Amino acid sequence: MVKNRNVEIMDTTLRDGEQTSGMSFSASEKLTISKLLIEELNIDRIEVASARVSKGEFEAVKNITKWAKENNHLEKIEILTFLDNNISLEWIKESGAKVQNLLTKGSLNHLTHQIKKSPKEYFNLIGKCINDASKMGIQTNVYLEDWSNGMRHSKEYVFDYLDYLSKHSIKRVLLPDTLGVLSPNETYNFISTVVSKYPEIHFDFHAHNDYDLSVSNVIEAVKAGCKGLHLTVNGMGERAGNAPMASVAAVIKDFLPEIKINLKEKSLYKVSKLVSTFTGFRIPANKPVVGDNVFTQTAGVHADGDNKKNLYYNDLLPERFGRKRKYALGKTSGKANIKKNLQDLGLTLNDENLKKVTNRIIELGDKKEKVTAEDLPYIISDVINSQEFQIKVQIESYILNHKKGENPSAEVEINIDGKKYAKKGTGDGQFDAFINAIRKIYSENDLKLPKLIDYSVTIPPGSNSDALCETFITWKTEEKEFITRGLDSDQTVSAIKSTEKMLNIICN
Repeated sequence: MVKNRNVEIMDTTLRDGEQTSGMSFSASEKLTISKLLIEELNIDRIEVASARVSKGEFEAVKNITKWAKENNHLEKIEILTFLDNNISLEWIKESGAKVQNLLTKGSLNHLTHQIKKSPKEYFNLIGKCINDASKMGIQTNVYLEDWSNGMRHSKEYVFDYLDYLSKHSIKRVLLPDTLGVLSPNETYNFISTVVSKYPEIHFDFHAHNDYDLSVSNVIEAVKAGCKGLHLTVNGMGERAGNAPMASVAAVIKDFLPEIKINLKEKSLYKVSKLVSTFTGFRIPANKPVVGDNVFTQTAGVHADGDNKKNLYYNDLLPERFGRKRKYALGKTSGKANIKKNLQDLGLTLNDENLKKVTNRIIELGDKKEKVTAEDLPYIISDVINSQEFQIKVQIESYILNHKKGENPSAEVEINIDGKKYAKKGTGDGQFDAFINAIRKIYSENDLKLPKLIDYSVTIPPGSNSDALCETFITWKTEEKEFITRGLDSDQTVSAIKSTEKMLNIICN
């Protein structure tokens, strides 16, 4: 492996990632994400669309190329194209893009059964497309679809094809493991073979995650000498998805220090969350680097160890990714976890009271109830009648109406520091109407409310839809992001309880 070399990152969230089942970006979302990828994450190249897909796709690409041209990023914008008598090339030209990623067959099996041409006939079509693109001022990269199976079963065809491409004016050859079938050992052997045989060609590797080996395969590809990697935000993509950007970036930094990438690590989490919000594609809580739980210690012994020379830390420090370590509250958390959360809230307890609070949290855990850090003041107040956290805001009453043919409405009466306020609001749902009524009260009294950025409803494990449901709402102020939890048999009421907690947190 060449020491101290740069490897390009090509993000394909907006093209291959959009093949996630049920996923489709709007034109404005594509433009926003393109800006985030290039300006926030510092990605080298982005593949934003497939040519000819739809009118909406064409408008999206036009918007992206207009912005990219104005900001000197046009050569970073790439479009998937097809051998179609230059229809794709005309599409690209009209969209304003300058780089085509031409989809071709990288295995004899695909060529024989899909295209039904001889290799010579097929190569000549490709050569003509490359030459025509060059005349139109369009740069060409070439995908070898099903290349991994081509290397397994028809190496001679792959080498004949690469011999042909090496004589043409192309920028890169893109090697996809289209069906996600490679092992790490095969990836290294296949990539090192083509790199040593064609040292003048820039090879990219495009991994899929069908066997959960995409990150391992990407690392082996880098070791073998590939010069570019295709990744997606949150590992989005068809079937089991593509190689996830955050994991690959972290592994390269920590295990391949001689390899340099331009990606800004600290922005990974922010971009990951924003893309998740746009797509509705939720990030698994245990997903490395970007999952909600990956920097959360649950066992009390781990929190205790963190207090004693950081015994349970590794190189994946949350601050690297703009995050913070958390300590979960539950039946296994113990006093050390509770102390850590109290410190964050600016609260202290003596040993006797700490024991009482610990026992209550264990009791809640046994009932399979989740406890958040923001629940702690309420637990303290309940268990030891603490005056440190006073209930300053109380939702005294509410009437929720939802009549067919009319917008839902809510009449709310609220007590803030002993003073009563009442307002009516309407919205898209009962909770939305309730929140709008609260907003009116706070706005008229020059009080600021945090933004609601996430809302999830769950049935506690072991429960059922006729029993209790939990509503977790994520709020964001200028200073912090926090979660409140409400528990009730009625979903809307549990959300109202969660909101009441938020109102008290922001005024304490």
